[in-house]
Amino acid sequence: MTTIAPYRSLAPARRAGFAQLLHAEWTKLRTVRGWLVGLLLIPLLTVGFGALISSGSECGFMYPAPNGQFVSGPCSAPIGPGGELVQDHFYFTHQALTGNGVITARITALTGPSLQPWAKAGIIVKASTTPGSAYAAMLVTGAHGVRMQWNFTEDTAGMPGFVSASLPRWLRLVRVGDTVTGYDSADGSHWTEVGRTTLAGLPSTVQVGLLAATPPPTGQGAVAVNQAVTSTGAFDHVDVTGAVGGSWQGIELGRSPGGGDPGGFQQTGGGFTVTGIGDIAPDIGEGAGAGTPITHTLDGVFAGLIAAIVVGVIFVTAEYRRGLIRTTLTASPGRGRVIAAKAIVLGVVTFLLAFIGCAISVPLDEHLLRSHGNVMDPVSTLTWLRIVAGSAAVFAGAAMFGVALGAIYRRGASAVCTAIVVIVVPWFLAVSSPALSATVSDWLLRISPSAALAIQQVIPKYPQVASDYLPSDGFYPLAPWAGFAVLCVWTAGALWLAVHLLRGRDV
Repeated sequence: MTTIAPYRSLAPARRAGFAQLLHAEWTKLRTVRGWLVGLLLIPLLTVGFGALISSGSECGFMYPAPNGQFVSGPCSAPIGPGGELVQDHFYFTHQALTGNGVITARITALTGPSLQPWAKAGIIVKASTTPGSAYAAMLVTGAHGVRMQWNFTEDTAGMPGFVSASLPRWLRLVRVGDTVTGYDSADGSHWTEVGRTTLAGLPSTVQVGLLAATPPPTGQGAVAVNQAVTSTGAFDHVDVTGAVGGSWQGIELGRSPGGGDPGGFQQTGGGFTVTGIGDIAPDIGEGAGAGTPITHTLDGVFAGLIAAIVVGVIFVTAEYRRGLIRTTLTASPGRGRVIAAKAIVLGVVTFLLAFIGCAISVPLDEHLLRSHGNVMDPVSTLTWLRIVAGSAAVFAGAAMFGVALGAIYRRGASAVCTAIVVIVVPWFLAVSSPALSATVSDWLLRISPSAALAIQQVIPKYPQVASDYLPSDGFYPLAPWAGFAVLCVWTAGALWLAVHLLRGRDV
């Protein structure tokens, strides 16, 4: 009897490639209805909750009317030379200067009922009395010495110390074409250059003169404005050389409609006293008339993040619950490869869906916010792309983090709760919990995965602007991609632990 030997391939046995494993996980993801519904909820919740919040966001503030009652006014904010929203509210005693010229003044006192560290008084060259117009100023401050500031965002230090009758400060601005140079002096004879700037497009005729302003106490916002916290500068030896036209005039520049007139100036002999309120600085989102950062167009992100976390968790735990994990690991014995494939497939799909949701939510919610009186902080195209694509990447990282926790816990409820507590809760605690100190809140947004939302950063921290600098104003303590890197570290660590545990225990 003839025996026929069974056929045996001479090719070496090999495992299915990683590409095949990715395809298998993609097939699972797209064929399970519950997972598909969860994925579709990511953009739907992001857009829906964002639109709901934006449609109810009315912008306005209260100001005191002449009859003593408070009435409502619309939000507004001027745009500075750099395209950013700014605060341009101060008392300005001014004259017109045509062509080149010099303004010099000695300041002997800066006082106020509640003098703030960045209260200021000094001299200024300003393109016009239109709020937001270009300027350069030499100032004494409540606690930061002499400063030269220009175009709202720029600041450089001059002489230190507090001004007084025994320690006066001499200030000088020299205008030559578009260039303005600032000097300070302790005696009016020996001058030191503090800074120099070119104010592009400065008109031939500008306004020069004296200013006084004081920002509200940190965190008090519009209430402090209505309480009229003022500062007063005392000047003498005021001299303007050049083609000067007209007498000294006073204006409270940038005054809110119906907001009264807490500022003013008096001229006695060779001296002036100028009293003012407000600030001349970048608008960082506090107070009456403040701008609304673009981050508020993505207030629905947290609802979408929870959906992404849930899908990430059940993408793993559903296989444990149904016993299918054994089949998966039999087909692909490399347990680390299985976790990696699940994380990559879900991360890519989540990123694409979240990108669509964010790309819809930003313009839609911006329209809704504007229609309710909000003034939006302008952003560049690159910043817009970074916010949209970066937010989508945060969704992907959260989904992958959910995959890791699903493999670690093997139980959906525990994994979902852990992910929400770690990713979502720290942000709300840092922003809204009065029990936490500023230091604790700051560190929560540095070391927790919530730091990844710094990818939406739009407001830098200006040393010359005292503020609480909250995420609700568009500020985070870490740079955008540094914050996102924190989430990446958490996700990578969770995935490593998931692989380690999967290799060391039975399924």
